[in-house]
Amino acid sequence: MSFKIAIIGAGSVGFTKKLFTDILCVPEFQDIEFALTDLSDHNLQMIKAILDRIVEANRLPTRVTATTDRRKALEGARYVISCVRVGGLEAYADDIRIPLKYGIDQCVGDTICAGGILYGQRNIPVILDFCKDIREFAEPGAKFLNYANPMAMNTWAAIEYGKVDTVGLCHGVQHGAEQIAEVLGAKSHSELDYICSGINHQTWFIDLRLNGRRIGKDELVAAFEAHPVYSQQEKLRIDVLKRFGVYSTESNGHLSEYLPWYRKRPDEITRWIDMSDWIHGETGGYLRYSTETRNWFETEFPQFLEAASKPIDPAKRSNEHASHILEALETNRVYRGHFNVKNNGVITNLPQDAIIESPGFVDRFGINMTSGITLPEACAATCISSINVQRMSVHAAISGDIDLLKLAVLHDPLVGAVSTPEEVWQMVDEMVVAQARWLPQYADAIPAAKERLSKSKIRTREWAGAARRDVRSIEELRAEKAALKQAV
Repeated sequence: MSFKIAIIGAGSVGFTKKLFTDILCVPEFQDIEFALTDLSDHNLQMIKAILDRIVEANRLPTRVTATTDRRKALEGARYVISCVRVGGLEAYADDIRIPLKYGIDQCVGDTICAGGILYGQRNIPVILDFCKDIREFAEPGAKFLNYANPMAMNTWAAIEYGKVDTVGLCHGVQHGAEQIAEVLGAKSHSELDYICSGINHQTWFIDLRLNGRRIGKDELVAAFEAHPVYSQQEKLRIDVLKRFGVYSTESNGHLSEYLPWYRKRPDEITRWIDMSDWIHGETGGYLRYSTETRNWFETEFPQFLEAASKPIDPAKRSNEHASHILEALETNRVYRGHFNVKNNGVITNLPQDAIIESPGFVDRFGINMTSGITLPEACAATCISSINVQRMSVHAAISGDIDLLKLAVLHDPLVGAVSTPEEVWQMVDEMVVAQARWLPQYADAIPAAKERLSKSKIRTREWAGAARRDVRSIEELRAEKAALKQAV
């Protein structure tokens, strides 16, 4: 087979390498072209060198090109994969820093909450630019695979306004299933069957079968509470499991941001989180991790290049959906996964226009969703709260309506539990002004926002958050890695 895959945001070195090697694990895909594009030519050259080394080491006919000209990369592409972060770590730091001034303590801030909503405002105009270029330059009917957060908002905009065949992809379901299989003592992940449904980062394991035997709430709670690691790292998730009756896909830290009960008081946050790793609830944890990872790739590049000389091992193909979707579409080998698409009746008790994440099957005819799923009422209620925020956020990003943006932030569950309307109005003004260069749709609103900020008397606080760790240096990371290797 010969076709072209364009990867936008390919400068995400580690993730692009994973997608690349996964796809080349499909025997029929060796004679294809990867077109890499990114704003950073420096990052592009790093990842191209790594991928060229993989191709050379495995003696493949695969072609790899790299360009900062996105349209050139998209020419004739059958598949387009996006893993962009608009504004980079600079804007992301404001997503965490500014809400903290108003008492809003986020672990990740990339889905909803104040940070996730502003992240969407930056991303959506760019997503629509991608869609326009896909319609004009890619192969007719090209499929857009979006890995970029905020997943639901980006996918919503691409489908509703970009008019491109789009699917949103995440790995939260797979990771949650791996945990469940482990605590239940499964010998392999294949022993666990499940139906997991909801919205991205709020997906719920509503039916679990271990070797065909149905697993109930009490057995699952007991298994998690008995686990020596997860009983400490996933305290919040286990509490939600006890109350809702089903386990959530999302990590302890991520889930805490979407619910208004666990992060609204600083003294309560430390009860529910674990500081052994960022993903369990640390304040600004993913920002710290992303900063450290970026620095790591810069300094450890020779080692990554050396590792690329090893043969591709199909047994190490990851469970990221992209390669499996492409394989099913091109070869008709059926793949079952969990995909972010427009609801359209798939989940009976969520809004029809929402972007849901639910099971589906892929073959040569496309992605075919399993319809008629009904969520437990508490799960649906939690999802609907986020969907309402997502819908307003998308509409605000499209229209540049700063008042609608403020209403979206006000209706966010955690923001509403922490901040007053006056604080929300000022916080949004401050975030929009700080990120103005990435928010072209709000250009006309910026002067008035600056004027309001100059006259504001609302007091804020400067603090690091309830549970913050410092960014580690490369030397510290290297020492920790060596210590872990020695311990093993």
